[in-house]
Amino acid sequence: MSMHNVLPTERGRADTTPVARWRMWCARVAAAMAVVSMSGCTLELLDPKGSVGEQEKHLILIAMGVMLLVVIPVIVLTLVFFWRYRETNTAATYSPKWAHSTKIEVVVWSIPVVIVVALAVMIWETTHKLDPYRAIEPVVSDKPPVRVEVVALNWKWLFIYPDYHVATVNKLVLPVDTPVEFKLTAESLMNAFFIPQLGSMVYAMSGMQTKLHLIANQTGTYAGMSSAYSGAGFSDMHFKAHVTSRGDFDKWVREAQAVPDALDAPTYVKLEQPGTGAPVAIYANVMPGLFDAIVGKYMGPMDGTSQGMRVAGSALDDIIAAANCRVDGQLGPLDRRALLAQRPEREAGVPPAAPRAFTE
Repeated sequence: MSMHNVLPTERGRADTTPVARWRMWCARVAAAMAVVSMSGCTLELLDPKGSVGEQEKHLILIAMGVMLLVVIPVIVLTLVFFWRYRETNTAATYSPKWAHSTKIEVVVWSIPVVIVVALAVMIWETTHKLDPYRAIEPVVSDKPPVRVEVVALNWKWLFIYPDYHVATVNKLVLPVDTPVEFKLTAESLMNAFFIPQLGSMVYAMSGMQTKLHLIANQTGTYAGMSSAYSGAGFSDMHFKAHVTSRGDFDKWVREAQAVPDALDAPTYVKLEQPGTGAPVAIYANVMPGLFDAIVGKYMGPMDGTSQGMRVAGSALDDIIAAANCRVDGQLGPLDRRALLAQRPEREAGVPPAAPRAFTE
């Protein structure tokens, strides 16, 4: 007897041994336990807490359902064909020279075309409806939108509330049922600002300003993150978005305005230094024009509103002067004395020192 006749038979017998059956049973139990252990996990995208997130959830589910109209029949028919045209089924039609069927061609091409057209129409409508630059109508007319200026630092998030003159690091506080207008930029590396349960993701880039409009319809604490890789500290770029009642938000603003720490140019220059694991911090008396100065410092001072941005020259000069003090080593710990000493020269028209802090 040749080996070709022996090996398949022996291999088939080995698969039916008690050891093989025990291994197969253990594998099935392990798979079942894995499914059970993951059943408590929640997908944040499918658990929205705001109207934007809710609309995006519906869009995801509709698109998935439309695509499953093709996937599920294909899987089912594949199994049916395997079974019907198996070698041992002598009742199945055997057509070794079959090459074409007009009916099959019509089905194969018409169904995908209909699905693509339906998805294209739906995406066109929702892309304009869910445009992150599009403002959200307030739920109550007497609740104006809350403005938040977002700066992606390396590797932490800075949130500035220009209407309240406070700022936070790695903590975002928002009132419920109130539209939020975000303006975003980055100190250097590009990042992506994302709160999955509230809605859209938008990139933050240095020297540029992007916008995002969101609203939270339920109070709670939601995870925020950078969803674009930005270097070694990327994994630490996460924060908590705390959505509270309007009364609690106003109370938090009053408490934040009373903190002793101020966010001026020297403090910002110190804060912008790369670092991981930055703790939550709150600042009061935020320097006016700080966000616009961060956007415009790589382009030089700008006046005008052609792009919806006005850079305060004094804020930009203060940041450059504070950064030069750090680079030149004129100060040990950063303070305001050297910066204030340079202000009369700048006001008198003396050119400031070259901004080596941004080029070295």
